[in-house]
Amino acid sequence: MWFVGVPRSGWVKPISDRRLSDVVSVGLLTKVFPPDVVDAVIAECGRTEQRSRTLTARVTAYFSIGMALNADGSYEDVFAQLTDGLSWSSGWSQFWRPPTKSAIFQARSRLGPEPLQALFRRVAQPVAAADTPGSWLAGRRMVAIDGTCLDLADTPANADYFGRPGSSRGEQSAFPQARLVAVAECGTHVLFDAALGPCTVSERELANDLLDRLEAGMLLLADRGFYGFDMWTRAAATGADLLWRVKSSLSPDHLETLDDGSWLARIIPTSGTQRKRRTPLTVRVIDYTLEDGRDNPEQYRLLTTILDSAEAPAHDLALAYAQRWEIENTFDELKTHQRGPRTVLRSKSPPLVAQEIWGHLCCHYAIRTLMVDAARAGPHDPDRVSFVAALRITRRSLSHSSFSPSQP
Repeated sequence: MWFVGVPRSGWVKPISDRRLSDVVSVGLLTKVFPPDVVDAVIAECGRTEQRSRTLTARVTAYFSIGMALNADGSYEDVFAQLTDGLSWSSGWSQFWRPPTKSAIFQARSRLGPEPLQALFRRVAQPVAAADTPGSWLAGRRMVAIDGTCLDLADTPANADYFGRPGSSRGEQSAFPQARLVAVAECGTHVLFDAALGPCTVSERELANDLLDRLEAGMLLLADRGFYGFDMWTRAAATGADLLWRVKSSLSPDHLETLDDGSWLARIIPTSGTQRKRRTPLTVRVIDYTLEDGRDNPEQYRLLTTILDSAEAPAHDLALAYAQRWEIENTFDELKTHQRGPRTVLRSKSPPLVAQEIWGHLCCHYAIRTLMVDAARAGPHDPDRVSFVAALRITRRSLSHSSFSPSQP
């Protein structure tokens, strides 16, 4: 899948003018993130090297993704894994030595976070087919938005930029934290859009960066923390449909009760001096109780832009909303299994923290696309394919497909 071996001690290569970047093999990564696309985003971000280097921007970009597969390994370990697929039969003109930790750090610093962010946003996209289970409702692709926080290396630079979350007792977290808000395809766990920021920035603020990239044909699921009249209006203006949980205390103006028990209503802003002058929006409200054996079962109130009860009955919408939990499972894959439980991100400066997180997102996307391909061949539900097993296979598998930075 990717990675191929560091030379044995005493190995002398045949004479050649090919460099390290000419023969690095990263099978899975180069399949999902082709070299020409990597080169293009590097150029667009102004990170193309002005002089010849062993650690080119392209190699460093793949290294930044490869770190996500070996979160506990040193720079040298990760690089050894990354270059484990070198085609030594091609040879080089001089004896090759693995780069030092300092050289790798300098290469990461030169690259910065922007190319990894641009690479993720260019390549990542929903991948569910028309028959992928758990992916569709009334012809709409179900996607969910949510946020999480990631523990960072405890350095003054990270603490100053990202901040530390506080507790109800006034204490601060042991580590600075970055906040990640992402959009996932419910049926495949593919994360296809994301925004990063300090933990002091709310999920709703970061979500604003994502709403404009929604598309018609999507059904966006969100929990109570995201609702606001302005956010709802902005998300609906993209053409995507919405299915959001709101607080039960929100009381839209009743218009009409439908045959399935849901009801049409008008919403207006709940605050602001000019709120009554804003144009009301018509929504559909679904109220239900989740019977889970507790004395006080939880009450749910959902708002949706799908107004036709015949197209999407209330029962179907309530079941669909349960798919929102798939993004919680996706964050667990990213934080617990891929990064490792209780593992703090290694980068000690804010730009490299961002680069590392975008690398994790790229890596997760690559693994999830592999899982979707495997599920289709099964055929299986991609949600039921083991992420842990796929991650293990990705880490262990070897590939012998090399690429050249000078060729498309």
